[in-house]
Amino acid sequence: MELVFVRHAEPVRIVVAEGPADPPLTERGLEQAHAVAEFLSAESFDAIYASPMQRAQQTAAAIASKAGLEVAPEEGIAEYDRKAEFYIPVEELKTTTDPDLQAHWRALAEDRLEDVVEDAHEFKPRVVDAMQRMIEAHPGQRVLAVCHGGVINVALANVLGLERSLFFEPAYASVHRVAASRRGIRTVVSLNETAHLRGLL
Repeated sequence: MELVFVRHAEPVRIVVAEGPADPPLTERGLEQAHAVAEFLSAESFDAIYASPMQRAQQTAAAIASKAGLEVAPEEGIAEYDRKAEFYIPVEELKTTTDPDLQAHWRALAEDRLEDVVEDAHEFKPRVVDAMQRMIEAHPGQRVLAVCHGGVINVALANVLGLERSLFFEPAYASVHRVAASRRGIRTVVSLNETAHLRGLL
């Protein structure tokens, strides 16, 4: 089977929220979502799963409308920051002068998830378990999972056998493909497909 991961499109920046930050997409993010939906409309899929977080759900809805499928929520592919009270895009974290946000970025850059994730010991196994469930539920089929940068990193690091969890930066609305055989072999087929996003990143 083929499991295709799609990172959500660009979300709104949230500095402080009352409770967990769950930003919707920006206007450009909506354009990105439609671009990836159009790109994937040339392919056929048997199911679409999405993180319950708003940015993933909106991206998945654009894809599902083209594919004629319903979106199935999957808690296991929610992002590590689902309980955070802010959402600052990674590209801003890299250049911030705020000491707290600088510390957050350093922790991500150094793969210290335990310093930024409330349930760090649960995040990686949660993602891997969700990936395995989706694979086992769809033998011989093609499945989309719309989720987040951290989730995609952990899932692909598991497939590649890497010790580091956060090893690359998935672009907004990028596409990543994993082939999973009935014998349990997992292979990364593609990483960070973005040709459909020219002018939108």
